[in-house]
Amino acid sequence: MFPKTFLYILFSLLISTCSETKSTSFSLEEAFPNLIFSNPVDLQSSKDGSNRLFVVEQQGRIIVFENNRNTTVKKVFLDIRDRVAWGGEMGLLGLAFHPQFASNGYFYVNYTANNPRRTIISRFRVSATNPDSADKNSEFILLTFAQPYANHNGGCIAFGSDGYLYIATGDGGSAGDPQNFAQRLDNLLGKILRIDVNNPQPPLNYGIPPDNPLVDSVNPNIRKEIYAYGLRNPWKFSFDFQTNKLWAADVGQYDWEEIDLIEKGGNYGWRCYEGNHPYNLAGCNGSYIFPIYEYSHVEGISITGGFVYRGNRFTELYGKYIYGDFGSKKIWALDYEGKKIPINSLIATCPQAISSFGVDDQNELYIVGYEGRIYRLKKTTDVKGNSKNNFNQIKLENIFPNPASEKAFLKFFIPERFNHQENLVLEMFNILGEKIFERKFSNLNSDLIELNLNNFRSGIYLLKTQFGITSTYSRIIITK
Repeated sequence: MFPKTFLYILFSLLISTCSETKSTSFSLEEAFPNLIFSNPVDLQSSKDGSNRLFVVEQQGRIIVFENNRNTTVKKVFLDIRDRVAWGGEMGLLGLAFHPQFASNGYFYVNYTANNPRRTIISRFRVSATNPDSADKNSEFILLTFAQPYANHNGGCIAFGSDGYLYIATGDGGSAGDPQNFAQRLDNLLGKILRIDVNNPQPPLNYGIPPDNPLVDSVNPNIRKEIYAYGLRNPWKFSFDFQTNKLWAADVGQYDWEEIDLIEKGGNYGWRCYEGNHPYNLAGCNGSYIFPIYEYSHVEGISITGGFVYRGNRFTELYGKYIYGDFGSKKIWALDYEGKKIPINSLIATCPQAISSFGVDDQNELYIVGYEGRIYRLKKTTDVKGNSKNNFNQIKLENIFPNPASEKAFLKFFIPERFNHQENLVLEMFNILGEKIFERKFSNLNSDLIELNLNNFRSGIYLLKTQFGITSTYSRIIITK
């Protein structure tokens, strides 16, 4: 018989939705405790020096308020509920302010409408007399395209540093992309689009940027608005303007959620692949760009894209991609430097389903709760025990990738005054509690340990890490 404490730990880790070490160092607090919204799905700043934030409500309203924690006043900036079809994944889904909004008053929205069901990309203008109100009658429709189903509408729009408007579209919906829209270049579904809103090319109400990847195609059926394709349902993308990289979170089908770095002309694999894994390979013979990171539905069910953090409040997060999951409500920080293996760390859990992230004029981060609250990160002070006693302790920060197949890496925090003469002991147990692996490390000089998993079968395992008298338990999933 195994000790009850061991069985309790094993059971707790098996039913947990987290397969990483819980190194949470942040909590969430309400950013605007006096304000509540109705099904918010986006948060934007106009970046015009007015210190305002704008929250998009799915039913068809945009709410404006002062970026002040103590504010009690919110105003309706735009109300187009009379023309928005909403519910499920439909609604008013995206907002982007023109780079010259301060002078021209233009902003753009992405919403769904019925009869027929379609996506509409429109431009509106702010009121000439009231900066907190838009002219509802100023709508100028740039682009529409049909939506065969009510789900997978994408919805995010944003301007790049090139001044062009980028638009995320889903694959048209249903399940499994039955018409293979994402791989086809004769439609706008399952794509990132890029258009020029400043230089229309009649009969279009917008222009095609001259360096779009398909602009020179002589095939009249090819849609030249396409910037990248092979996406299932990109729910939020963002630019890191310091590196000019375009980050996108693509919601998976049944098993995998993914994070992509979008390149011009890139094919991101759906429906041939879900993440790194074959899904439907019929007719698939292209060259695909695979995600820089993926996680399984053990961790969550629907990824929500965020931002590379460029604010000043949390230096430890600077340059990391902060994102979350709508279902599990987890928030992670992904440390990715290109050629190195990405390190993903769980940093917080949101009280509400995470529908979006946003940043203000100072690039500080906000988390949008779908039940109506806006949150921000708050540094958590560790009060467990005396800091003098914990100062020399080693700590397992992360296991990646997890799930893993051939090998996994253990990332440790090693204090400056770490006693390198102490031994680190790793033990692995199967689901029955049987110890199947043990390894001792003496004179540990590296914060990264590689585990060879070639001799392990697929399954869920318990990893025990012991340093001195301190033990921690983590779950690792092995897939073959």
